[in-house]
Amino acid sequence: MPRETFLSLPWLPEPAAEFVAMCRDIPRPGAVVGQTLQGLATARLNAAQSARLSRAIRKCREAGADLAPLSPFRLGILASATLDLVVDCLPAAAARHGVALEITGAAYGQVMQDALDPTSAVNSARLDAVLIAVDHRWLGLDKPTLAGDPANLVSQALASLRAVTEGLRANGGAPAILQTLAQPPAALFGSFDRRWRGSVRAMIESANAAIVALAEETGSYLLDVAALAEQAGTELWFDPVHWLTYKLPFAAECVPAYCDLIGRLLGAIRGKARKCLVLDLDNTLWGGVIGDDGVEGIVLGQGSAKGEAFLAVHHAALDLRARGVILAACSKNDDAVARRALREHPEMALREEHFSAFQANWLDKASNLETIARSLNIGLDALVMLDDNPAERALIRAALPMVAVPELPNDPSHYARYLAWAGYFESIAYSAEDAGRAQSYAADAMRAEIRSGAGNIDEYLSSLAMNIRFAPFDAKGRQRIAQLINKTNQFNLTTRRYSAAEVSAMEEDESVFTLQVHLEDRFGDLGMIGVVICRAAGEEWDIDTWLMSCRVLGRRVEQAVLAQIARAARRRGALRLVGTYIPTSKNAMVKDHYERLGFASSGAGRFVLTLADFTEPELPFTVAGER
Repeated sequence: MPRETFLSLPWLPEPAAEFVAMCRDIPRPGAVVGQTLQGLATARLNAAQSARLSRAIRKCREAGADLAPLSPFRLGILASATLDLVVDCLPAAAARHGVALEITGAAYGQVMQDALDPTSAVNSARLDAVLIAVDHRWLGLDKPTLAGDPANLVSQALASLRAVTEGLRANGGAPAILQTLAQPPAALFGSFDRRWRGSVRAMIESANAAIVALAEETGSYLLDVAALAEQAGTELWFDPVHWLTYKLPFAAECVPAYCDLIGRLLGAIRGKARKCLVLDLDNTLWGGVIGDDGVEGIVLGQGSAKGEAFLAVHHAALDLRARGVILAACSKNDDAVARRALREHPEMALREEHFSAFQANWLDKASNLETIARSLNIGLDALVMLDDNPAERALIRAALPMVAVPELPNDPSHYARYLAWAGYFESIAYSAEDAGRAQSYAADAMRAEIRSGAGNIDEYLSSLAMNIRFAPFDAKGRQRIAQLINKTNQFNLTTRRYSAAEVSAMEEDESVFTLQVHLEDRFGDLGMIGVVICRAAGEEWDIDTWLMSCRVLGRRVEQAVLAQIARAARRRGALRLVGTYIPTSKNAMVKDHYERLGFASSGAGRFVLTLADFTEPELPFTVAGER
């Protein structure tokens, strides 16, 4: 497949014929337009179309329109080259991934000056993150060294990046987004470049390893530009005409893919990455129609190019499942026939037990997707539907625009590649909870079975043999804590977002009380299921953040958490707890949370609990980690 096809974002559908008019006619003052904007962004837009939609987004924001469900994000950009095209197109790419982006830029080439100046635009704006868009040229790694010390050159380059990163943190409080360095295609020695430590190739490889380590150390985010350039082809990426004429760091053809890469990272930071891959069956997981061809007649497995193409989809799905993506099936099919194929076909890599939800019937797929989302207790905007049928794809997009539905080519050889290219499951962290998510959902099914046979809720909760463990924020849990803070929407009282670096700062702040909540029962360890942040202010403790996994609803976990907060607050001399509920489009389920726990409303979304009046209830937990 030509590399230009990747750069054109082929997994996205073509924009509507009326795209220009739709951008122009978006209602603005007081209207809820976020879903419309995201729908327009979820198309294969060229640079002009992206810029037009970006202008529409800006006008909507300036007019005070409600951009929900897009999440606001203020991004600074410090660049060593001209990124005007990127700035024009990036808000549209961010909207595609659920983010309402506002950009603060600076003159190119002023990276160090702006980072170290407390009064610069990027440091004055109190941004959510700053993209440090520098390449090997700015870092002084664009020429080979034959007599000097290459390790020293790399160290100097990293010292510059560290200074920028720490300057942004100290002067503006914003975490950095560090880019890996693309590898120029030219070689001084040819194949020997990899062996000569002073070659540009060797120094960039060393620098990239150090950039990854710097991101980890400083709590920065990582944008893997090197991988993007490899996909695009470095001969195309490093276009000498664009560089020498316009000082563009890469060819203009690469702008949509670069913007999409940034957009999906910002979406992941805001918790917008998808959680569940839903798979069609006939002609998506195997060739043929199982109801007509039978188990023996479908095309799957080794020995034919087409059979191996479908098998590649299986392995791609299993790889995603292994890293925590939930799998579900949605097919117009007879349930028993479809399950028989998964159970009995000798070369079937995906088996029935790999699916956490399974809908094979003759209902429309949109209705089945709604059933899948309800059964998994996730939003429709967490779903990706992989379906070979263009008519079905169009129907799902029309009925459920919040579901991601990638376009697929006619040749199934490219299905797995398109799914990977689309980046729906972008991640900024990986934890033990992620690794065990698929097994955890299987355990949920066993819990549901026990619940159906229990006489009452108390009997059911006692039968689970639950152990709840509390701990303060720490380095071990930091990435998972930040992940939950940024992706939890439903059971989240304030939906305040904090980066890993901000979480790290709370660990050392004596005025902040923090809790990470872990739960396990006789079916397994559910991992970290809750996060609490309280800020002490004299006799009052303000509950800044309280969020929990919806999977533990009905287990009385919130009562155990409140008891833990109350004990800690009393020991430190507090007399009252103050909770705040900030309503969003997704957290209505917790609007009565504080009142159910005995808090009294004081108006404007504030609730107060007098600790002298609080009595700890009897709860069905053993408790570890008293604070």
